[in-house]
Order: sequence, then structure tokens, then C-alpha cells
Amino acid sequence: MSHHKNKLSLLNRLRELGVRLNGIEDALEAPHSKDWEEAAVEREDEEVLERLGQSGQAEIARIKSALARLESGDYGICVKCGEEISEKRLELLPDAAACVKCAGGQT
Repeated sequence: MSHHKNKLSLLNRLRELGVRLNGIEDALEAPHSKDWEEAAVEREDEEVLERLGQSGQAEIARIKSALARLESGDYGICVKCGEEISEKRLELLPDAAACVKCAGGQT
């Protein structure tokens, strides 16, 4: 079974996330204003950006893991039970590491 399309999806998503995460890092490093109210708003914005950054980093880790499984020939095999992950699930979630059953019924 060919996973070329899934690999392209993973690589494209990795590229998108890289751009987004770089933008977040730039925003976090931007100089702060002196006004107290503006500074408070900036701190709230930073917290949101940091959370986005963490979720983006987690997704990047999942994508890199999926790409490693593609390289090793283990892509499409559930890391928990060893059964095949359905093509439909892989199309929806190219970075899926577990089958629907092991993932708790989520697709």
C-alpha cells in the first residue's frame, strides 16, 4: 500500500507549522510597551501564543514520528496492538499512530 499522498500531507503540514511557530517565537520576542494596561494585554497574548506554540510543537512531534514510521516501514501499523490502521483514518489523520480501537474510538 502506497502512503506517498500521506507523506506529502505530513510534510506540507510540518512546513505550515514551522512557519506558524516561527511567527509565534517572533511575537514572544517583540519588545514590550511601557503602559501598564498594554503590558497586561501583551502578557495575556503571550500566554495564548505560548499555548499555541506548545500544541504546535506536540503536533510537530507526532508528524516527525509518523515520518520516521514511514521510513522504517512501520507506518500504518498501530503502535499499541500491531494491527493495520485503516486507510480512511490515515487519510483523515496522517500522523495517527494508533488504530481507532486503541485510540479510544476517535477517527
